Amino acid sequence: MLQEESDLSLIIAQIVQKLKGSNLYAQLERQAWASLQRPEIRLESLKEDIKEFFKITGWEKKLQNAVYSELNVYPLPRHPAAPPEHLKEPLVYMRKAQGSWEKRILKSLNSMCTELSIPLARKRPVGQQKELLNKWNEMGTDEPDLSLFRPVYAPKDFLEVLINLRNPNYENGDSLSFRTHLGLIQVPLKVKDIPELKECFVELGLNTGQLGIDDSTQVPPELFENEHVRIGQKVLAEQDSAAAQQYIRQGSPTALRAELWALILNISSQPEDILYYEQLKTNVIQHDLLVDSLIYKDVKLTASNDDYYFVFEDYLYQVLLCFSRDTSVLGHFAYNSASPPKSYIRGKLGLEEYAVFYPPNGVIPFHGFSMYVAPLCFLYHEPYKLYQTFREMYVRFFFRLHSISSHPSGIVSLCLLFETLLQTYLPQLFYHLREIGAQPLRISFKWMVRAFSGYLATDQLLLLWDRILGYNSLEILAVLAAAVFAFRAVNLMEVTSLAAAEAVLADLSTLKVMPLLQIFLFATVT
Repeated sequence: MLQEESDLSLIIAQIVQKLKGSNLYAQLERQAWASLQRPEIRLESLKEDIKEFFKITGWEKKLQNAVYSELNVYPLPRHPAAPPEHLKEPLVYMRKAQGSWEKRILKSLNSMCTELSIPLARKRPVGQQKELLNKWNEMGTDEPDLSLFRPVYAPKDFLEVLINLRNPNYENGDSLSFRTHLGLIQVPLKVKDIPELKECFVELGLNTGQLGIDDSTQVPPELFENEHVRIGQKVLAEQDSAAAQQYIRQGSPTALRAELWALILNISSQPEDILYYEQLKTNVIQHDLLVDSLIYKDVKLTASNDDYYFVFEDYLYQVLLCFSRDTSVLGHFAYNSASPPKSYIRGKLGLEEYAVFYPPNGVIPFHGFSMYVAPLCFLYHEPYKLYQTFREMYVRFFFRLHSISSHPSGIVSLCLLFETLLQTYLPQLFYHLREIGAQPLRISFKWMVRAFSGYLATDQLLLLWDRILGYNSLEILAVLAAAVFAFRAVNLMEVTSLAAAEAVLADLSTLKVMPLLQIFLFATVT
């Protein structure tokens, strides 16, 4: 009991400290001072009267949403005696593996920089600044020569690192369950089985209405969809983040999705937010970074060739270039196992006072990175709103898909969960694919790293991302990957090579996400 009270006190202290530096805190302070002029605020009951004023004017709800948002993002408090790095990642071997991976990425970036004789950053000449400003909304028409640039790494490179991950304190013979895991991921992490997943994703049950199933043409819309829309409008009117998160577990109506996601992510498009985006844009105009070319290259290789997303090419450049300059993103490294890369002023290598983070947001883009942004372009048409939503989605969820950690939503746990589900509930398929040299993870890894962006049809992808936000978890990605294999199991049992298995699973654009998840979770014999 005392421990619970101590933990709660620690959580409260952390949240208060975080909110004190926010715009909301300054706004609340201004409103409190302004309320003193009102006749209903009396000195003898000052505290209660100001609380009531905040409640009536809606500021209490905004504060509750901010606190709820912090609770969703910030990790649980660590033991007071634990070192600070435990907040980033409690397992030493995971931290070491992430550190080694970061060195490889930096080596790749630096070698490209040296080979091409291009500086990491430079100020653009005035003429180039004007040219970029004039074509800001049509950057997709620009065709720079990017033939010499290559992605710093691709998902398959990252998978090889995860396959070689080992706990040095763990012998294969220490645990029967671990020894009998025949997948590629060989680290002993606790992952959920289907009964636990059913309990976690209870709202996906067969007896609960779902958008993505019950809004189909075979079912009269008045049975579910109209009522669901009405409740969604009520949730938005209340402006309650917690209610929106619970509501979206059954899927979001298309017309309400943009507002619901903004409410869950606690995004309020204030004038200062628009100004901040404009400042980032100015930084892009003034300075040219090496990572800009990596962003251009990635968009050209991925989204520009996608039937759904090629029309958003200009938006992608705008958002990703601004994102690379956003130093507020550095805050997420407090709970990310990764660390932001450092660069030094020429001639001052190793001197910390001359060190700067590079890129300024600390995130080096990889092949496919732009696909985290592309689906959001269907929801938000103002660049600053699109930008804010992507940034929040990244610092809450997407960073976990390309960093090595033991977090349940981290990519290592997702891979292990996927393999464990297949090996436990589809053993014949798993062993068949393994025997022919087509380990299932080699096929599904790219889906999970991109959160299925670019693989599913956009309407299905957004229904999937609804559930990521609703459950504040990425575990559903591993469940869906296993469900896809279960759905194509008959065809996969006939293949005799990795190439043939990949061909069977090459096109996911016709799949319906929610029926697959429901059948796999709630109709699988356990």
